[in-house]
This record gives sequence, C-alpha cells and structure tokens, in this order.
Amino acid sequence: MSEQSAQPEYRIEDLAHHSGATVRTIRAYQDRGLLPRPERRGRSNVYGDAHLARLRQIADLLDRGYTLASIKELLEAWDTGRGLGGVLGLVAEVHGPWTDEEAARISRAELDARFGGTPDEEAIREAVELGVLEPLPDRGTEEYLVPSPQELAVAVELYAAGVPLSAITGHLRELRDQVEHIASRFLEFTTEHVFARYLEHRPPTDSDAAEAATMVRRLRPLAQQTVDAELARAMQLLATQHLQLHLSPEAPPTREDEPRAVALPAATIKAVQDLVGTEGIGTFIAAATEREIHKRTLDSLTSNQRKST
Repeated sequence: MSEQSAQPEYRIEDLAHHSGATVRTIRAYQDRGLLPRPERRGRSNVYGDAHLARLRQIADLLDRGYTLASIKELLEAWDTGRGLGGVLGLVAEVHGPWTDEEAARISRAELDARFGGTPDEEAIREAVELGVLEPLPDRGTEEYLVPSPQELAVAVELYAAGVPLSAITGHLRELRDQVEHIASRFLEFTTEHVFARYLEHRPPTDSDAAEAATMVRRLRPLAQQTVDAELARAMQLLATQHLQLHLSPEAPPTREDEPRAVALPAATIKAVQDLVGTEGIGTFIAAATEREIHKRTLDSLTSNQRKST
C-alpha cells in the first residue's frame, strides 16, 4: 500500500488473482493497448484499481461476445473523454432478456416422469446440447435449469401425443436454424432502416447510443409479434389444405414415409354427394374443415381468456 496515494497497489500476480485473468493475458492486453502500462517502482511494476476495473470491463465485454478489436475502440473512446455510459447501456439493452419468460428448475425424477417414467440418457444429453436443459453445478445430474419452461412443455405434449423424443429434438434443430435466419433478416432490416443513423460513428457517441438503446426497447417485441401473426396465418392456411388433402376421396397415394390419406366413410361421401353433387364434394369438405378450425380456434382463445382471468 502506498503511503502517498493510500490506494491499493498490486503486483502483476496479485492483479491476476483479483481479476481472474492470467498473467499472460494481462501482458497480452498491455501489448494490444487495451490495458495501460503499470507504474515503474524501482525494479517492480505496480498496478492499481484502475487496471483492475479495466480488466473487469474487458472480461464483461468478452462475455457479451465482443472482439478484442471492438473492445479496444470502446475503451479508446472512454480514454479520450467520449464516455461509455450510453454505449454500455446499449450493450446491456441488447444483451438483456428478449422474453418475459422466467427460467425454472426441474428434478431428474420429475423430468423422467414427464417423459414416460423411463430414464433416457441420450435424450437428456441432446436436451443439454440444445440448451433446453442446463446442468446446475452444485446438483450434478439430479436437477436441471430450464431456460424456457414453455419449450419443455411443448416437448412434453408432443411426446404424450406419440412423437418420439428423437423426432422432437430433430425438429427443434431444424426449427432453430430457420428461426435464427428470420432473426438475422429482421436485424439486417432494422439496422438498415433504423439503427444505421445511430451507428455512423465507431463507437457511437454517448447520446446516439442512448437513443439506440431506447429504440431497441421499442422494437424488441415487434419481431416476435410479427412471427406470431405470420405463423398463425400460415398454420390456418396450410392446416386447412393439409386436412383437405388427406380427407379428399381423390387423395393421391402417399409414399411410405409420408402420412397416409384418410378416406371418409362411404356413407359420409354419399351424404355429401346427395347434398352438393359430385363436383362439389371437395369444396364442401374444405369449407367444413375450415369452419371447424375456426370454431376450435375461437374455443381455444375463449378457454385461454377464462384461465387468464
């Protein structure tokens, strides 16, 4: 401890211990210009709290996915007096949760019970790999964190309906790729038309970063709302067509790996024919199917509304 400054002083080994970085990493940061040079005291290099704070800033930004090159730009802006408050606020906004859903915990026993009662180590391994389950360091394999209870609930319902676990995880992998593509396109779209003006300077000014963070909060729900609306529209359209195909008496033969067409009873076909004529059978079935889907959708919405109240 220095008697003049009364501020903590560290040797490089002490700085490494307090910051969690290695001595080698600290020296590499110095060489890259990310960390100020230490003060020389005789034959020793002396570091202070400013060095420790800078190391923690670097570690935080690295955890958020920033490269050392971009971190250097941010820190240089800070050192030249341009400020980092707005930029770090924007970083926090983007890296914050994009859903109101809260993570939950589930025991291995409860997990096995939800999926038929028989332990399936391969299914657990795949769920962990996909991030559907996260091991808890202090619980071993006895308990897991569930980042999205809704996603796990969907898997439980699909399994109960007869879908094999391997098919569920395969579908999730495929779906994830497609959703990530949608998210990427949405980000490109909003960056081009909304955020470009805030990112003209690298790094952005404090005020521009603060405005961009506000805009992120405003636009954050739009991606999910758009996808929800379009998915509902597509499901209604395609489900109607799919069911019409499989209920049609003229349905083409299917391959062995496709769902087989469902033939209506002859008496039903005869009744429809007597009602609308031979040429109107397909149209009638399609209309009846769409009406039933509308009815079930309204029933589901009503049921959900009652539960929420």
